[in-house]
Amino acid sequence: MKFKTFIYSLLLLLSFSGISQTFSGVVLDEKTKTPVESASVYFDNTTIGTTTDSEGKFSISYTDATQSGLVISYLGYQTETILDYREKNNITVSLKQANNVLDEVVVYADDGLTRRQKLRLFRKQFLGFSSFAKSCKILNEKDLILRYNRKKNKLTANAFSPIIIENKSLQYVISFDIKQFEINFSYVEEINNIFEIKSVYFSGKSFYKNFDDIKENKAKRNRKKAYNGSVLEFMRALYNEELEAKGYQIFSKSFKVNPWDHFKIQQTSNASAKRILLDKPVNILYDKNYQTKIEFLDPAIIIDVYGNYSDVTKVMFSGHLGNQRVGDLLPLDYGL
Repeated sequence: MKFKTFIYSLLLLLSFSGISQTFSGVVLDEKTKTPVESASVYFDNTTIGTTTDSEGKFSISYTDATQSGLVISYLGYQTETILDYREKNNITVSLKQANNVLDEVVVYADDGLTRRQKLRLFRKQFLGFSSFAKSCKILNEKDLILRYNRKKNKLTANAFSPIIIENKSLQYVISFDIKQFEINFSYVEEINNIFEIKSVYFSGKSFYKNFDDIKENKAKRNRKKAYNGSVLEFMRALYNEELEAKGYQIFSKSFKVNPWDHFKIQQTSNASAKRILLDKPVNILYDKNYQTKIEFLDPAIIIDVYGNYSDVTKVMFSGHLGNQRVGDLLPLDYGL
């Protein structure tokens, strides 16, 4: 396996106001103007969510730590995302009925790989390779649309509905609405099941819910283990200028360097956000065993005190952090 890259795309709004606020609204069918009951309303990649009542109404609370978009979704409708919820309240959200562009015929289409082969590849690259990932189960694989392009050596995935993942190790049920998923292969032998991965990319919206019968001690222990050495912890450590204190060493051309010779931190007009510049790609060593290469595709990113960062598509990880998948991830509000 030559090289793998992981990007997880979120919609972030870097602004702050108040300690705790409530956002309310009503969800209607755009055409009929009737209430949409039981629509999901949640902040992307968090545990903060609710559903609409029989009148289509909802109310959801958030704090300064909540920086991702507010997602409104319901099966059969196009998903809506609200970014400027801090500037609005008591709004009406009109959901458009989705055009079913995904033909069910393609679920089992003959494109050079069997569905079993495609599912095996998808599971591994979507869920991951760790012990946490191995404890995950996708509950609605039948909703997956998997396509293989033999000419481009590429596997893509879509779904009729959000993918539901049960993570027994971290004690979460995750709803993941796939926006894009693709595996690019550098070499393929279909008959012999040889697939060399060149790169992996996926993005989407997610909501985390604790198990109803959550085992508190197990969840606390495993979530802490997943957090240590994660992208979320790294970004929080970068913001607080405590990389070395958290066990992160920075290397350039095989030589250990002072992190702040390469990462430059600038205060922004927002007291809770910092501008981070990286002059060139560097390597990260965590806990003496886990290596990662990090590169900014733009000169700088913005990080807030909670570890939210933007633009996430402009930060490239390869190695340990690049190999983290859905089975390893925690919600953005973890530990807050």
